[in-house]
Amino acid sequence: MRSLEEVRFLLPEFEQHQHLNRSARNPSKIYKYHVSNLREIEKALDSIGRFAKQEIAQNDSHGALNSLVMLYTLMIGAWAECRLKKLLHEQFGFSESERLQIEAKDSQHNQWIKAVETAFRKHYNLKRARLDQKSLGVSKAAYYTALKDVLDDELKSIIEIRNKLAHGQWVYPLNNAGTRVEPEKYRLLKSENLLILQLKFSLVRKVADTIHDLIVSPPTFERDFDVHFKRLDQARIDIKRRKYSSFRDKLIQARLRDRRNRVI
Repeated sequence: MRSLEEVRFLLPEFEQHQHLNRSARNPSKIYKYHVSNLREIEKALDSIGRFAKQEIAQNDSHGALNSLVMLYTLMIGAWAECRLKKLLHEQFGFSESERLQIEAKDSQHNQWIKAVETAFRKHYNLKRARLDQKSLGVSKAAYYTALKDVLDDELKSIIEIRNKLAHGQWVYPLNNAGTRVEPEKYRLLKSENLLILQLKFSLVRKVADTIHDLIVSPPTFERDFDVHFKRLDQARIDIKRRKYSSFRDKLIQARLRDRRNRVI
């Protein structure tokens, strides 16, 4: 039997060995590529959002606002796809088998749904049990449901519109056969504006951050649970209640104040 001093002496070597084993778990050679892609997409979103605000402040004087909004929608969809890829290749996140199960889903929307489910199961060590109040507790089950609702409502619509925009259908979204306009998608396309899109983008980011904390940093998820849950709920309320007209008027007024200050 080893003495206490021998154990103390060997402990750093043991911890180093454990760290190496952990570092070797679920490595991904392409993770850094997804990080770089995501960084460039976020730069594009920032630029497009800034140009769109300028156009709103100038009462769409160049007639470019609709195109900028469509481009912003397209880029949110691209961001969501790239962010999911980054999540799936986090070094200390999903295992290879879990990643393959998620990627096997037939759509990006269903991949996100599977990612949320897998992250909760992994975090709470629930392999087959239903994810409900009994297995998760009331507050965690409510958060799980809220995350899925965001994916079913806000993200799904962005993904579907993004697919139409990627095929050049910027005014009239067509069915898969290309034989007629899809009325529901057409209404959705016409109803989008920069304010709503920014709020939706914020929601999708919160979902991604939650999945990250669930699988990569469990203590962070538990520590910040209440804050993130409240922010997610408030963001969904904002989408329903915040008025685009107020958002537009503030941008116009800010531009007028800036012009007056320059004259003075």
